[in-house]
Formats: sequence, C-alpha cells, structure tokens
Amino acid sequence: MRTLLAVSPHLDDAAFSAGALLWTAAQRGWRVVVATVFTGNVAQPSGFALACQLDKGLPADVDYMALRREEDRQACRALGAEPIHLPLLEAPHRGYENAAALFGDVLPHDAALAAVPRALTQVLADLQPSRVLAPLGIGGHVDHLIVRDAIRLLPLPRLRLWEDWPYLDRAGAQGRDTACRWTVSPEARAVKYCVCASYVTQLGLQFGGAGALAERLERQASEWYHPASS
Repeated sequence: MRTLLAVSPHLDDAAFSAGALLWTAAQRGWRVVVATVFTGNVAQPSGFALACQLDKGLPADVDYMALRREEDRQACRALGAEPIHLPLLEAPHRGYENAAALFGDVLPHDAALAAVPRALTQVLADLQPSRVLAPLGIGGHVDHLIVRDAIRLLPLPRLRLWEDWPYLDRAGAQGRDTACRWTVSPEARAVKYCVCASYVTQLGLQFGGAGALAERLERQASEWYHPASS
C-alpha cells in the first residue's frame, strides 16, 4: 500500500492546510499518516506557555496537550488517517516568550533545530512513505519554519509543501507558477469542516468560531502544494 505522510508542526496544521487532499488520498486507498512534531507535555506550564492555554478559556489545571492530542485523534479518524505524536515541545516552552517571538527569528540555541531532524529521520525510516507533505512556512511561525527546513534536508520522495492556513488568509496571494492545485470538492469540503472543527480548542483563536470556519471554507476552492525548492 502506498503511504502519504503529512508532517505537521502542531496538532491541527495538516488538517487545516491539507485536509481535502489527505481525505481524498485515504478514500483512494492510500495509507495516510499525520505525524505531528510538537505535542509534548510540560507538567506545570508557566509564563507565556500558560497564557497560551488560558487565553483559550482553559483553566491552568487542564492537561492542554493531552486535550489537543485527543482532538487530533478525532480529526484523524474523520480523515481516515493514522496519527503519530512526537513528544517535542512547542515554541512557548523553548524560550519564545511572547507572541511576537513566535513569528520572529528562530533562536540559535533552540534545541528543536537538532531534535526535529532526528525525530523525522526515524519516522521516515519506520514508514518509508511514497509521498510527503509539509508546511511551506507562510506566516513565519518558528515551529513551522523549523519543520520546513528540517524536512528539506532529508532525502524524501516527492516532497510537496502546503500553504499554511489560516495564515494564508492574512498573508495574501502566493506565487504559484510551480505549485500543484488540488480542487476541493463539495464532499471534501464538508469532511474538511468536520475535521477542522474537531480542534475545538483552536477554533476561536484561528477562525472566530465554528460558524466563521464554515464561511471561510466555503471560499476555499483549492489547496495548493509547492515544490520543496520554492
């Protein structure tokens, strides 16, 4: 069986950006695997990391990442995909101390610079995927950039980079001369809505709620995939 691997920085990125293609591939008989890089737990988060939980209406004693991993399992069931959760920590736990830092320069001492390539090398060895998808890095989130740069360094079959959504909506039009267009069918759009809506903790921040998510998906006619050299 052919395997399509989606390498997702966070627990939602692959579904938001590539959900229609992933679901269609599963429907066509592919084994679809979503490997999310930054899903690790911190027992008692503090500072900006804790604020990222509290601003979503979750109390401090909730295991935020356990909740997010369960959302991802539900989303992957709807996609027909297998989830892999790598235990690396998100940027707020690695010295990025405010929202501006998340979209600034990657810190030179960031442990993820070495840890991500090591972790992905093992995933690739285990799965031997036929095709790989990963983020293009639109929006400039440091976790997305680290994953993109790591995946570009590895020997991969038919690597394509998705346009990071919903960051794409704020970034505006992209150069697509060498990109592949994937038309989102009405059925795929309906499934993608259910998949994206599984990430309940993220809907308010990313879209303004489930209703706004549905409206924005209605305007999404295509997903675009770029060559790794773009």
